[in-house]
Amino acid sequence: MQTEKSFRSFAKFFKQIITKTVRFTINTHYMKKILFFFSLLINSIIIAQDKFTISGYLKDTKNGEALIGATVSKQGTNIGVSANEYGFFSLTLPKGEHDLVLTYIGYATQTISINLDKNITKNFELAEEGKQLDEVVVTGEAEDKNITSIEMSTAKLDIKQINKIPALLGEVDIVRSIQLLPGVTTVGEGASGFNVRGGNVDQNLILLDEAPVYNSSHLFGFFSVFNPDAVKDVKLIKGGIPANYGGRVSSILDIRMKEGNSKKLAVNGGVGTIFSRLSIEGPIKKDKASFIIAGRRSYIDALIKPFVKSTSPLSGLIFNFYDLTAKVNWRINDKNTVFASGYFGRDNFGVQVFKFNWGNSTATVRWNRIFNNKLFMNLTGFYSNYDYYLEFKTPGNNQSFKWRSNIINYSLKQDFTYYANSKNTVRFGVQGLFYDFLPYDATGKFQEGAEVKFLSPKKYGIEYSAYVSNEHKVLPRLTLDYGFRMSAFSYIGKGTAYTFGEAFPNTELPIKDSIKYNQGDIIKTYMVPEPRFAVNYTIDQFSSIKASYNRMAQYLQLISNTAASSPLDVYTMATNNLKPLIADQGSVGYFRNFKQNTYETSVEVYYKYLQNQLDYIDNASLFINATVENQLVQGLGKAYGAEFFIKKTKGKFNGWVSYTLSRTDRRVRGISNEKWFVSRYDRTHCLNVVANYDLTKNWSLSGNFVFLSGTPSTFPNSRLEIQGLNIPYNTTGERNNYRITPFHRMDLGATFEFPKNDRRRYKQNLVFSVYNVYNRRNAYSIYFRTNKDNPNATEAVRFSIIASIVPSVTYNFKF
Repeated sequence: MQTEKSFRSFAKFFKQIITKTVRFTINTHYMKKILFFFSLLINSIIIAQDKFTISGYLKDTKNGEALIGATVSKQGTNIGVSANEYGFFSLTLPKGEHDLVLTYIGYATQTISINLDKNITKNFELAEEGKQLDEVVVTGEAEDKNITSIEMSTAKLDIKQINKIPALLGEVDIVRSIQLLPGVTTVGEGASGFNVRGGNVDQNLILLDEAPVYNSSHLFGFFSVFNPDAVKDVKLIKGGIPANYGGRVSSILDIRMKEGNSKKLAVNGGVGTIFSRLSIEGPIKKDKASFIIAGRRSYIDALIKPFVKSTSPLSGLIFNFYDLTAKVNWRINDKNTVFASGYFGRDNFGVQVFKFNWGNSTATVRWNRIFNNKLFMNLTGFYSNYDYYLEFKTPGNNQSFKWRSNIINYSLKQDFTYYANSKNTVRFGVQGLFYDFLPYDATGKFQEGAEVKFLSPKKYGIEYSAYVSNEHKVLPRLTLDYGFRMSAFSYIGKGTAYTFGEAFPNTELPIKDSIKYNQGDIIKTYMVPEPRFAVNYTIDQFSSIKASYNRMAQYLQLISNTAASSPLDVYTMATNNLKPLIADQGSVGYFRNFKQNTYETSVEVYYKYLQNQLDYIDNASLFINATVENQLVQGLGKAYGAEFFIKKTKGKFNGWVSYTLSRTDRRVRGISNEKWFVSRYDRTHCLNVVANYDLTKNWSLSGNFVFLSGTPSTFPNSRLEIQGLNIPYNTTGERNNYRITPFHRMDLGATFEFPKNDRRRYKQNLVFSVYNVYNRRNAYSIYFRTNKDNPNATEAVRFSIIASIVPSVTYNFKF
């Protein structure tokens, strides 16, 4: 019923979304000026007499997968273009004979000759190069793309590269892999999500085939929800964020699923220490339509069950997760392709008196349309739902407590790419996004048998945006990317909006008034201009200087006064009392390659300034609170640092080293004596070392080492004695006045590839890994308690999530 009501609400407001988005795009004062500027610009650059365009798709000859980022260039020049997220390219050149070079790292380079006397549509397929021990490539795209591309503060991980990194219990994990990149950290082992450049976990927009994923973790943060067998491309953007992205202020993690093998049936799978996985992909109609379906299921509870007595508190233990990922695509004709993809995952945890489950569901439908050789369109509609359920009960006396919550998104967006000429690529589009979420629906049943209901009214909002940008190759060595995004958000009814009176800083605000609104009534609207700019100056063939600036607006923030995200997190949107979070970030970097692009190096410095960042009054009541806004305060934030990166991309020995020196501060009225204080997510020093070595044709070794400064925490400097109890107390009023001990860990792994023969035609391997090799007990948190032997003494206790060596073995197969 709730889903039906949500859908009806969405249907009712969907027309309003589109109407407002279009009206907003056309009539907004800012957009008028920006579109006028771009129209003048485009008119000035489309003087292309005697020029024609070659366009098409670049795909893998083995499985038909689109090659994202593959390049098509004119031989002997710097004129070229990269394939987009769907493998489409368009290159305009003068009339005549041309030699074109098709490149993608790990694939054989192709050189083709064309006579361009008219517009040509032609698709190309590239084949993988044979793997040789003295020439092992660990990344996709062009060898020098880190130098020539306009992108900065961006990392792209190939799934083959992710597979090589040693992982907890031998299971490949995308989120844990990106935590080895510069500027990316976590508050500790077992923490959900990740932190980018000092930001909170909710400040990362995680997209799975363009649908947002609100909780990216299984098993309380030990594994991510993304099945590596179904993932094709992983891209993390920390700065210089393009205008087509919005909604979060720290980063974009854009994950693209495989489309499915369009050539032949393929099966992948693995049996690991705690879960197994299986994926099947193949053509529905060869080279026209294909599918992929992938599933995983853990079995920790099944392994433990034989060793648990029926009288044990662990009897009836439920501790598992499962997920299912599926996608289908159909190439209708040369100009139209449709895609449909979905994800469903669930975690279950509980014993006799306790039950807890949570999960994500997403569905995406996309339509690619090629209007002509220069204009590409993608229309996307998606649905995303994150929900959780919590239950406690006491056997024998009929007492219980139940709590559920969810957040649902519906969206429709349209993106265009116009390849004006070889020097200008224009992107523009619009989006409408509908929010429907339930903060809490709780029921308590007490000993007397009375049932008490705690039900929060649903909250609704509409976010709509429009953007335009142009990647402009001004000179052979100078490339600009300038754009503008205009976003707006309306907090709407049905619901009650509260206003609050004044109070002393860091105390609860009194309720002043409340107003009830009908369905669809606009309670409050915010509008934020978001300019974007990036520049790349190529010094020579192997080095360049880049700079970027972006403003981002975030209309949804996480309510949690703990350092780490948990499945019980509650979100709040911008309201009449809470302004949207706004971040301005600038970055400058120097990029240099050595030995014919064998070594990639870079140094980036950044500064980020945040406004309206959420914080909490002391002893805030955040859950099951209809007026939670009077527990919240908004303040300023700043983050700045330097990121150093060295990567070896070729040879038997490859990997990378990254080091980040950073600082993240906050300032909030009434908190920490109203002075700047270090954020809970601050890590001053962050060092990551990742190494891979191909020992023989069948054996490869891998390892990684991580060192992180301890996270800040608020420690007492005195104590109070109340009725014989010692209560730790901080007399200074300062937040995060100490740091816990540093975090460091080493992992090792080895992979054995079974040799092929006449009897064994399929691929299979064994992955051996040891997590936390030297048995480090890293502190997740430190708390204080009275010493048992000396009641007058208070002792600090270190709490560790993983406090031992964790060996594992996984068997993988592919045929």
